[in-house]
Amino acid sequence: MKKIIIIIILVLITVIVFKIWVNEKEEVTVIENSKLITEQIKNVGKLIVTEGHFSDVYTYKDTKLVFGDLLEAQKNAIVIVNADVSINYDLSKIKYDIDEVNKVLTITSIPKEEIKISPDLEYYDIKADFLNPFESSDYNKIKKTIKRTLMQKIEASNFKKNAKNRLISELSKLLILTNSLGWTLRYNETVIENESKIEAIPLAP
Repeated sequence: MKKIIIIIILVLITVIVFKIWVNEKEEVTVIENSKLITEQIKNVGKLIVTEGHFSDVYTYKDTKLVFGDLLEAQKNAIVIVNADVSINYDLSKIKYDIDEVNKVLTITSIPKEEIKISPDLEYYDIKADFLNPFESSDYNKIKKTIKRTLMQKIEASNFKKNAKNRLISELSKLLILTNSLGWTLRYNETVIENESKIEAIPLAP
């Protein structure tokens, strides 16, 4: 009888020790996975820059009525535009939360793209009447109009789409890692299961 009791006690001790070892091993694994995810976020957290070049010819015209409606004083110019454009995503500004208990990586905010336009303007065939001369306000107006026109061209081109694709490619690395570790990737309340879900993520205003 004593031998049976001793055997039962030894079995219980073995089970308890095994459970403690398994729990400790799981905790270590979760911590290691959490470190891997944090390291991957750091690797993703970089500045993504997509660069392009746009060229255009802009004609500027301005008419001023003088002496009532008796005379029209005109001025005009042809402007050659060569602009370097870049779209930047600063992924070091990503905000996230790691839930080690439930094995969930939650992204709470992704920075919106920053569009930088650096136009080089060359003025040709500048003509102005004496009563309607070229002034600094004209040059400022031309610059604003050209930047607005370039922005419309950027929106209509594949430039922004190409930049967004690079962003999706970087964020997909987090999706691949979390899936391989048995974790869940979320954007706020939305579970991110594939790249199409990443494409639908709204960026920060």
